[in-house]
Amino acid sequence: MHAVRHGGPLSREEDRVCHGERQEAGGGFAPAQSAMAKEVIQILGDKFPCTLVAQKIDLPEYQGEPDEISIQKCQEAARQVQGPVLVEDTCLCFNALGGLPGPYIKWFLEKLKPEGLHQLLAGFEDKSAYALCTFALSTGDPSEPVRLFRGRTSGRIVVPRGCRDFGWDPCFQPDGYEQTYAEMPKAEKNTISHRFRALLELQKYFGSLSPPVAGDSRPGGGSGES
Repeated sequence: MHAVRHGGPLSREEDRVCHGERQEAGGGFAPAQSAMAKEVIQILGDKFPCTLVAQKIDLPEYQGEPDEISIQKCQEAARQVQGPVLVEDTCLCFNALGGLPGPYIKWFLEKLKPEGLHQLLAGFEDKSAYALCTFALSTGDPSEPVRLFRGRTSGRIVVPRGCRDFGWDPCFQPDGYEQTYAEMPKAEKNTISHRFRALLELQKYFGSLSPPVAGDSRPGGGSGES
């Protein structure tokens, strides 16, 4: 995986940063032609200072809290590719179940499908849930901390509606909307999704690394967390 800066040389930190996106419903990184990779590129647009190149690799399925899992996966991905990486991990958390399925959503989805996810809450009045996306960024240097960029969208679990080509989207309806993720036009979903919000934090971080434009005294707005 590699990243190149548009319009000039990279700064000292940026030249160690490369990017890819992790596949939501499987191990490793999403292939460049996947729906997820296309969505990431659509959200970032042409103003992002790096070019994304996805690479498919196999990553272990770690146990633990979302942040712990994201950091471990990013560290292992950086070790495998011997360089900088960006790894995505997604959770779908049901409040009635104390946050489950959470980071284990892919296993629940594989076995239960969207209909089964909805049925998990059949005995609960509380159908509320939230989608959490975490991008973990490593420069490739194991001595440097992994940076985390998070995005969260609240909603509720409903009877599945819409296209079935994007994971659990058919059964997640974001707050304030009458449509599920799967029913929304991609352009609309990409302005409110958990992935959009996480990528917005990533963009802010890279904006803080860019040299200031002449005459612009505004401070950088990096929001990465280590």
